[in-house]
Amino acid sequence: MMKNKKVWIGVGVVALIAIVVWLLSGGKKEEKVEFETAKVEYQDIHTTITATGTIEPVTSVTVGTQVSGIVSKLYVDYNSVVKKGQVIAELDKTNLTSELNRAKADLTSAQSTLNYETANFNRYQTLFDKGLVSANDYESARLSYEKARQTVASSRESVQKAQTNLGYATITSPIDGVVLSKSVEEGQTVAASFNTPELFNIAQDLTDMRVIADIDEADIGGVKEGQRVSFTVDAFPDDKFEGQVTQVRQEATTTSNVVTYEVVISAPNKDLKLKPGLTANVTIFTLEKNHVLAVPAKALRFTINDALLKPNQKIEDVEAPAKVWTLEGDTFKAHAIQMGTTNGMITEILGGVSEGTEVLVDFKLSGGDGDQAGQQAQNPFMPRPRNNNKQQNGGSQPQRK
Repeated sequence: MMKNKKVWIGVGVVALIAIVVWLLSGGKKEEKVEFETAKVEYQDIHTTITATGTIEPVTSVTVGTQVSGIVSKLYVDYNSVVKKGQVIAELDKTNLTSELNRAKADLTSAQSTLNYETANFNRYQTLFDKGLVSANDYESARLSYEKARQTVASSRESVQKAQTNLGYATITSPIDGVVLSKSVEEGQTVAASFNTPELFNIAQDLTDMRVIADIDEADIGGVKEGQRVSFTVDAFPDDKFEGQVTQVRQEATTTSNVVTYEVVISAPNKDLKLKPGLTANVTIFTLEKNHVLAVPAKALRFTINDALLKPNQKIEDVEAPAKVWTLEGDTFKAHAIQMGTTNGMITEILGGVSEGTEVLVDFKLSGGDGDQAGQQAQNPFMPRPRNNNKQQNGGSQPQRK
């Protein structure tokens, strides 16, 4: 009985010692800090804007008619290749020919009248010079002559107009190109009383296309002529086409309270894959710097917290607008740098550190109080209890950014 009692007393003492040790140690697991680093290296820095646009020919001409009539002949169809001056359609010329003949007859009559009035005026002028007719008769003859002369001039203009209208009945292509659309058929009547009817749309060169893209007002400030552009079309999803910004139009368009601006983008089309009217998914490179010394942008937002230091570690900080941190042995060292271009993800380094330097970009806590440690790892600026031992080992409070 006494033996069992001694055993239980021994077990109790051991348990009590374990509890005391656990309490003195804080009852916590030791926290482990893991740092993420990145090398200072040469990279490409790009900033892009995305938008959609429509592909269209650089030059296209709408062909119409200035006279009314019935379409008597069509010589081209969709996709027909035409040359400048080639006859592509004709209107019925019956009425136009009649108008020309009537104008010519009126001119002939007016010319005959002019011949008579000219001879009459010359006769009256001779008689007036000899004092054989009155001044009133002379002026009447001169007035008749002037009217006849003006009638001849008007008749000539009428003949010219009738000839021109007759010429309009023969419709020719104004440019070399390809017929994109045809809006009439043979036998159809076209009326040019109020506007010019559209007969054909002809594209000059389908190997030289362009994209008209709508850019949001928030992005238009970064778009400049000469910037590189890549785009895709749904018809060829595996192909990427290249171009560049050729024009930024100043006129704004407002649709459903959204303001956009048109940007013209060149689209070479040597293989004729791009067709007018296709929707282009456009990426404009508003910033391009290739092969520059850079680091992840978050390296410039990193700051060391003295609560992360081990007993033998210390901090060497510097006062600078921009800096990065390195871990050199047991020392966290800040380096003042000169920043260049950034796209928010990558930042160019103009000086302060050299290629190959490993800089600190983030850290992660494991162990300790579990979830709390994880939250602190996500946000290094959350309040943490100060570690007196680490302060005694030369740790200094780093500058907060």
